[in-house]
Amino acid sequence: MKNDKQNFKVEFKRRIYRFILRLIKIAGNLEDKKIIDRILIDQIVRSVTSIGANYVEAQAASSKKDFINFVHHSLKSANETKFWLAILRDTEKLPKENMNELLSELNEISNILGASLLTLKGKR
Repeated sequence: MKNDKQNFKVEFKRRIYRFILRLIKIAGNLEDKKIIDRILIDQIVRSVTSIGANYVEAQAASSKKDFINFVHHSLKSANETKFWLAILRDTEKLPKENMNELLSELNEISNILGASLLTLKGKR
């Protein structure tokens, strides 16, 4: 059982990392000649990298409370990233098909983080 749990954590961390890389590459292809585009790129890169950074910090947490706090911050960053992706989609900076695929993956990541928090807090 513990091995399955450990494998899930490792694979989930990889999944988040792959998502971050994918979004950074997409953001890197956006035009950044306009100030608004630079701001959007900056915000989305900050929020998406925060998902992974906080999840990695959670793995090294010194207590359950600390772990919950980092997972919670990771979820909050995922929610912020959803917001920025929706802005990119609705301003038509990227094709909607790409954005919907990214939002779908991000929703799955968020759902896993949220379910983890519920389990950790004993609400599930």
